[in-house]
This record gives sequence, structure tokens and C-alpha cells, in this order.
Amino acid sequence: MKIAVIGIVGVPASYGGFETLVENLIEDDKRSYTVYCSSSHYPEKIVSYKNARLIYLPFRANGLQSIVYDVFSIFHALWSGHRDFLILGTSGACILPFVRLFFPNIKIVINIDGLEWQRQKWSSLTRRFLRISERLAVRFSSIVVADNQAIARYVEVTYKRCCETIAYGGDHAVIDAMIVPGTRSATDGDPYAFALCRIEPENNPHMILEAFATGKLNLIFVGNWQASDYGRDLLRRYSNVPGIEMIKPIYDLHTLACYRRNCEIYVHGHSAGGTNPSLVEMMHFDKPIVAFDCVYNRATLEGIGHYFSSASTLSHIVEDGFFYNDGVKFGDIARRRYTWRIVRKQYRELFYSDEECIDI
Repeated sequence: MKIAVIGIVGVPASYGGFETLVENLIEDDKRSYTVYCSSSHYPEKIVSYKNARLIYLPFRANGLQSIVYDVFSIFHALWSGHRDFLILGTSGACILPFVRLFFPNIKIVINIDGLEWQRQKWSSLTRRFLRISERLAVRFSSIVVADNQAIARYVEVTYKRCCETIAYGGDHAVIDAMIVPGTRSATDGDPYAFALCRIEPENNPHMILEAFATGKLNLIFVGNWQASDYGRDLLRRYSNVPGIEMIKPIYDLHTLACYRRNCEIYVHGHSAGGTNPSLVEMMHFDKPIVAFDCVYNRATLEGIGHYFSSASTLSHIVEDGFFYNDGVKFGDIARRRYTWRIVRKQYRELFYSDEECIDI
């Protein structure tokens, strides 16, 4: 029986944590999948990819349209006879009470993502809707999945529901990359720190830039600087600071591998969202990591390494070089917990097992 996968832009994946997750899940030849895709992102509409059949719907997968997109995907999958669902995110959760009423025996596995309602970028009305969607997703799913132990504990405490913890793999990012022309390592040998994120306040790019603006170690920072007033302001303030290089988004894994492999340390500023895919990818490179001090990052890194909560703290860690012995430890954790072979096995077991995740 096929598993209907709902809630992503689609595959082949170009970027995004959920998209990369599905890209790797459908390599599992022990299961077949139906993946719902947003037609606007795929001018060429192939009908199958790896072990998945692809269905295209004329809605955007982001913003308000994501609600309609997910709801129509669920209806189409039910109409097509699917009885196993993997739903990524909670946008379409508003329809689940009705689905349960008429299809009480279907299996719905929902990854609730990273407590979206806590993100500062949303309006109060949007946060309220996201909180209600989260509640419905937890209540009417068969199995709840979180990508981080801290989120799983939140679900268990808040909703009294068992929650499986399945993170992301990161081993796909490790490529035997030769030096890519135009990258830092191709042009000079200066040591540098590396940072990569969406340019949003909760990812603390302002804190990272402030810390390196007066430091001795260079910084290469990749992000979507032109996507918001916040990002453009940071670009204006720091792009001409000696030792700081601010680069537009990079989606090519070979180029990213080059930057990652040649850096001295990786600086991770995310403060929300659970387990971040870019963090687990970086862990596979055996490089020291300095992360923002929050429960999600400590859970991902098993509390190892050094953490910052301000620009001054980060500057102190970097200048004193406390981190240099941590890299191999992170690599060991990544190879033990964050590989796609492990993640595929964990998701497969959710559908193979007849035992539901019971209330606690």
C-alpha cells in the first residue's frame, strides 16, 4: 500500500528541510509513495521519481494557500484509496476532525515541525491559527512525530500524547568536493568561520555579525540578505566590514561542501524550530560548532561544545579558541543519529508496526 506524502513543495527537492526529508525517504525500496507537489514549482511535470508517484495540484505550498493545498491533497489521496498518510506540517490540520469522522481507521502520521506559532515573524492572529492547527494535528493523528527531543517533551507535557522523535539525516551533504572556482578556499587561505541561515531575527544573524565585526577570525555568512528590510539593513551595515563576507543563498551541495570542509568553525544562530537540517549536515564534517544557547540546539548536539547567548559571549569563545577539540565529537554524534539510513528505518517502522503510539 502506498503512503501519501502531503505538505511539501514537491520532489525533486531544491531546498527545504521537509523536501530533503522526502527526497531521501522515497529512496526506500521497501515502500512506495505518492507525493503531492505544487504545480507552480515544476514546469516539467514528471509522473514518477525514485519510488514515488507524483501528483500535482494548482496551489502554492507556502503562505495562506498552503492550507488549501494540504486540504485538497488529503481529499485527493482519500479519493484515490490511500489509507496511510505522512503529513508534514500542520497547515491542513483543520480538516482532520472530518477525516477522522468518515475514515476512522486510516493511519495518519504527522510531523508537527518546529512549533511555528512561537516564531516572532507571525502576527498574533496567525500565531493563534497555528496553535489551533497544532492542537488538531496532535489530537487527530495516529502518531505524532517531532524532529527534536525538546519538542517531543513539549507535546507530551502539553497534550498528554506520546510523541516519536525522528530528526533529519545530514550525510547527503558530505561530498568529495574539489575546490569550486570562486569560493573562498579557491582564492586565498585565510582561516574563516562559516554561518548559514535564513536571515530572520530569531536566527540571530545580527548577533553573529556583531561578534565578528571586531574579531580576528574572518566570517563567511550565507543567507537571503535581500529578502527583507531586516536583511538589507544588515547587508548595508556589515558588507564593507573587513573580514566579513556576506554571500547570497547557495543551493549547490558541492559549493556548500567546499565552504564547510575548509572552515575553522561553524556558527549556528538558530533559536527556534527544533532540529535544524543545516546543523546536522554540518556535524558530518567533523568541524567545531558554536551554537546559540537554546534547548533545541543542546538536544541536537547532546550538550557538547560551546554555546553563546550574546555577541560578547560568541566573541569571547571565538577569540579564546575553546572549541578546537569538539569537531570529531560532533561527527561521531552525526554518524550515530543523523543519517538517512537511520531516518528511513524509523519512518518505515511507524507504518509497518500495527501498534499505535498510545496516550500517556
